[in-house]
Amino acid sequence: MDTASLFQWALESLDYFTITLLMIIESSFIPFPSEVVIPPAAYKAAATGELNVYLVVLFGTIGATIGALINYYLALFLGRKIVYRFANSRIGAMCLINEAKVQKAESFFYKNGIISTLMGRLVPGIRQLISIPAGLAKMKLPQFILYTFIGAGVWNAILAAMGYYFASFVPQDKLMDYVMKNSHLLGYIFMGIAAIIVAVLIYKGSKRPSKS
Repeated sequence: MDTASLFQWALESLDYFTITLLMIIESSFIPFPSEVVIPPAAYKAAATGELNVYLVVLFGTIGATIGALINYYLALFLGRKIVYRFANSRIGAMCLINEAKVQKAESFFYKNGIISTLMGRLVPGIRQLISIPAGLAKMKLPQFILYTFIGAGVWNAILAAMGYYFASFVPQDKLMDYVMKNSHLLGYIFMGIAAIIVAVLIYKGSKRPSKS
């Protein structure tokens, strides 16, 4: 099934259960773009009222967090050696995973620290894999869940806002083109905003009040 067919199916069939299930798949190691789930659901919410856009974001974020936990625990229990062996395997290739992508996610994680599990959810090419280095590094589970939920929630809200807004002027058969054209650009913009916010918070936190 191609992306256009998936969009059409999503517009006709999505409910809160399927949103959650598909976002679990999207956020795990199985390739499935969130752009095929959240924008059509939000479009449907605006066009027909059959769904609530806020619940679309909520259930999408719950699903994304569960999917991220799958990657986290697989990396935690299997270890780096087996993870990279899987990435270089034929099955890994079928899942659109390779060593370069895992290394990119690891580099992003170690460069930005644990906050990367939040920022990484906004970065195309990193979003689905950032949970792997978090598991390899044995990041504390409460922190991982919190940052993942926030990051996934922000990204899903962006996608939902697009789908909801496009419902006012974009024909149903053109929705896929509009979403794909804008999602990566918005992802990088919001990543930059998040990076600036994080940098400011780190800077303020590093300043200690002088003792009198």
